[in-house]
Amino acid sequence: MPSIESVTLEVADPAAASRFYTAAFGLDAQIRLRASEAPTTGFRGFTLALTVSQPATVNGFIGAALDAGATTLKPAAKSLWGYGGVVQAPDGTIWKVATSAKKDTGPATRQIDELVLLLGVADVAASKRFYIERGLAVAKSFGRMYVEFASGSSPVKLALYRRRALAKDVGVAPEGTGSHRLMIGGDAGAFTDPDGFGWEAASLAPTP
Repeated sequence: MPSIESVTLEVADPAAASRFYTAAFGLDAQIRLRASEAPTTGFRGFTLALTVSQPATVNGFIGAALDAGATTLKPAAKSLWGYGGVVQAPDGTIWKVATSAKKDTGPATRQIDELVLLLGVADVAASKRFYIERGLAVAKSFGRMYVEFASGSSPVKLALYRRRALAKDVGVAPEGTGSHRLMIGGDAGAFTDPDGFGWEAASLAPTP
């Protein structure tokens, strides 16, 4: 089954972005960085999400991100699904940190349970078919709203969300133009999906 080995963010200043991601989330393997000045405005059509074990850990990661220069899009709060918040990194990437737990069971940690790449797509059903044809297996599917693919041993899980719904979930307007500023590195081959998200061989992705 195809897997995602890394996510490459195209940023104006890779050195500054590297300092941010190390300080904020401790990510230095799954997140890679590539210099780019490609024009981009508004919502880039994707969100990266960290799933953690409890609210205290959510607060710890969001606090570290804000201290490192992120801005708040949605303050951490309880919801129907658990507890979480959304920040935007200095390079423009949107990050959600969340847990399904509503109460702490111990001290905060820096443990990340899952790293999820959420792609905002125009037609969830069409994009789902596209990825199934490339060998991905569906783990969860909620009609034309949301699809989550099985990750197997992959360090990054892929999910599809309607673009407008994803933008609303993270607290931004859905409009955006230009580059996604994102490249997905895996073993599914090199291609571009129906919404313009590009894939490349993981071996071609730059090291941190």
